[in-house]
Amino acid sequence: MSVKYTKQFLGKLEDIFAESDYVLRYEKGNFKSGYCILKDTKIAIVNKYYTTEGKITCLLDIIKSIELDPKQLSEKNVKLLNELSQTSLKL
Repeated sequence: MSVKYTKQFLGKLEDIFAESDYVLRYEKGNFKSGYCILKDTKIAIVNKYYTTEGKITCLLDIIKSIELDPKQLSEKNVKLLNELSQTSLKL
């Protein structure tokens, strides 16, 4: 699967977070990687000043580094999550 850097694809990634236990927030900050994960409270924070491409890259990194329960996700999001787990970013 090729990653499309569009607002629609960003929306699909945000839907995965909406259905999971993790809360996704866009806030200002000087995170070295562009994002911060608070695993104990299940909050993911992404720099709100990033471009769409930067936000998508951060969300893909976060999704690959946390454990999401597929039972909580809809069928289309489970399919997307499986495709993403087999995809490596080509920058």
